[in-house]
Amino acid sequence: MTTEVVAGIETGGTKILARLSSLDGETIAHGRWETGSAQDALSDLLPFLTNLPLNCRLVGIGLAAFGPLIVDPHSPDFGTMLETPKPGWSGSNLRSSIEVKLQVPVTVDTDVNSAAIAEQRLGAGQGLSSVAYVTVGTGIGAGLAIEGRSLKGALHAEAGHLSLVRLSGDDFPSVCSFHEHCAEGLASGPAVRRRLGEGRDIADDPAVRQLVADYLGQLGAALVMAWSPHRIVWGGGVVAGSRLVPDIERRLIASLGGYGAGPAATQPGFCAPAMLENAGLEGALIMARELAVVGQAA
Repeated sequence: MTTEVVAGIETGGTKILARLSSLDGETIAHGRWETGSAQDALSDLLPFLTNLPLNCRLVGIGLAAFGPLIVDPHSPDFGTMLETPKPGWSGSNLRSSIEVKLQVPVTVDTDVNSAAIAEQRLGAGQGLSSVAYVTVGTGIGAGLAIEGRSLKGALHAEAGHLSLVRLSGDDFPSVCSFHEHCAEGLASGPAVRRRLGEGRDIADDPAVRQLVADYLGQLGAALVMAWSPHRIVWGGGVVAGSRLVPDIERRLIASLGGYGAGPAATQPGFCAPAMLENAGLEGALIMARELAVVGQAA
């Protein structure tokens, strides 16, 4: 008897994760590699995806990817990476490369959209019809899940590059090569490390901690105004383990200035830390299973 298997892949700024799983959720294999070029990723992933146990057949692959990339499934360039500072990725299309090599359907969404879907179904957003997910790590990104489906258009939301109001006295140079005062430039992992200096943690500097919470609170308020989610889930290396989320929530409410953006945003717990360790990967597996089900029905 043949066991149908799906794969989830998450490409991040520093690492790539993959998991093979049966359709009912049983894990078969894990993979992890440092992020190099797109060609490096393909070389790492193909052996992993083809080295299946006996009597297993790969039927669908979900890819949760960093951007910017084309996420419109109707576009002939679906999955193409646009201009990015990550070496060896601009113009690449990992989705189509894997699909052509393996002759297995592959779908793709942003890592943050995938994480939003996973947190809505399995994590901190369960029971809510709309959940935003923000990651604060190598970069800053945000995704939105509505009734289990992600928000996307011709491209995807780039909330990490929304402009923020600099705090008085903050003349720190932005780490974003495109914008002087976007969220990613002022409060991403690289920005925080540069603010703190080598070997220091955000807990060691209350001033930096408060400044980062303020900037992320401004970002959260912008998402409330634009998306009106029922909850914002916060993940990524800067937030994980830092206990920043309550401070972010306070600054978000202050940034709203009492404007009537919906009662949810002013309720305790509107901002929540991510529950899933690898939410993007979990979302990729959800996409892969749904793709496999569609294939079976066709």
